[in-house]
Amino acid sequence: MKKAILVLEDGTRYEAYHFGAPVSSSGEVVFNTAMTGYTESITDPSYKGQILTYTYPIIGNYGIPSISEFYESDRIQVSGLIISYYSNRPYHWNMNQSLSNWLYENKIPGLYGVDTRFIAKKLRKNGGSMLGKILMENEDLPFYDPNQENLSEKVSIHEKIIYGNGKYKILLVDFGLKNNILRCLLRRNCSVIRVPWDYDFTKEEYDGLILSNGPGNPKVYKKPIHYLRVAMKKKQPIFGICLGNQLLGIAAGGDTYKLKYAHRSHNQPVFSLETGKSFITSQNHGYVLDAKNSKEWKIFFKNLNDDTCEGIIHNDKPFFSVQFHPEASSGPKDTEFLFDFFIDSI
Repeated sequence: MKKAILVLEDGTRYEAYHFGAPVSSSGEVVFNTAMTGYTESITDPSYKGQILTYTYPIIGNYGIPSISEFYESDRIQVSGLIISYYSNRPYHWNMNQSLSNWLYENKIPGLYGVDTRFIAKKLRKNGGSMLGKILMENEDLPFYDPNQENLSEKVSIHEKIIYGNGKYKILLVDFGLKNNILRCLLRRNCSVIRVPWDYDFTKEEYDGLILSNGPGNPKVYKKPIHYLRVAMKKKQPIFGICLGNQLLGIAAGGDTYKLKYAHRSHNQPVFSLETGKSFITSQNHGYVLDAKNSKEWKIFFKNLNDDTCEGIIHNDKPFFSVQFHPEASSGPKDTEFLFDFFIDSI
């Protein structure tokens, strides 16, 4: 067993064992408390530039599936993986290969043999994340802050793609799209026009507009925010998810800030101010809208743990967005009905 080191930006060092690819890597170290769904999370473009730490003690026990339904993009998106205990004898009827082999093939390093819950507590005291690097023996790298650049350039498509031939023509802006958003739309009789993050979608004809999830700081997306303000002069429905929620809020005149305690788990409770009902949601974000009720907009959902904004909705036009993931994958599907709410507004 070869050793490797996790180094955080404050100089803290954790000695561990490595699995996956024997390469060094740097990025933003974040943590997730989910018990399952590591395949979906590792391929989630929202994790681009981040080193993902799992607090659940055993990871890799069911391997990596062969069915593409469990992949949220066409490749691994994380810069590294940190776990407490690696299960080197995985088994599942749908398993295609081990987690370690998958990471090795994609040149992504993994660490195990550290107290990830202790690391999570340290990260939580520092706003839920810290810059860090995974180093192999006798190697070093500079720290890298993914929030200083536009990560959608690395995870978005580069040309327009059309899916399906359904009744509803949906324009889907890809800032780092999770595949299950696309699946949810195709199941609802939609024809989906998927466009790159910087595409001028104001020139397209569509029945509804969806702003996808994506990585990084929402304030760097100046071009799509401009296009969004133009689109908001029309009356076609708009639905924002995660990063899309933040971009819609900024376009509406709001602001965003980095959370003191980031939301990355399958068990985030939210409350609907429209219906008075509560839901358990899957979340993965470090930024949030600083939203307040106004003459045109009101808060749609709020988080029951910290009272932060989890969504906004326009008072008159069919515009709304949510900070959580109604498509789940992985996590609870309690709020998948929001896709129906969107379709019904067309």
